[in-house]
Amino acid sequence: MRVRRNKRFHAEIAASALSDIMFFLLLFFLIISTLANPNVIDLSLPKAESNKTTDKAHVTISVTPDKEYFIDKQQVAPEELEGALMAKLGTTKDNVVIVRLPKDLQVQDMVDILQIGQRNKLKFSIATTK
Repeated sequence: MRVRRNKRFHAEIAASALSDIMFFLLLFFLIISTLANPNVIDLSLPKAESNKTTDKAHVTISVTPDKEYFIDKQQVAPEELEGALMAKLGTTKDNVVIVRLPKDLQVQDMVDILQIGQRNKLKFSIATTK
């Protein structure tokens, strides 16, 4: 007596590896989303009709409502702002600076910062929200 074997192949999908792939994708997107804009200090920015975005990571000057100055999240004394900014720009070879000011800051405070750019021939852009 001869035993017949079933020679049909059934298509299968190994689902055990899919959960590992999804886990790694989740980790990747979480890490990338935290690195998307690392130089942000939470401020209520002024509103504008239209804003342009940039893909490059420029040096950022942030001023809090308490008039604390930050260059890329590093706190700087107001009298040392120009020297620290020029030192930071010397390492990055970039002359574009993003200025992040709260919407209720006095105009004179903004002018004081923009004069640093005027003296050193820098390009300043003011960050706004839409």
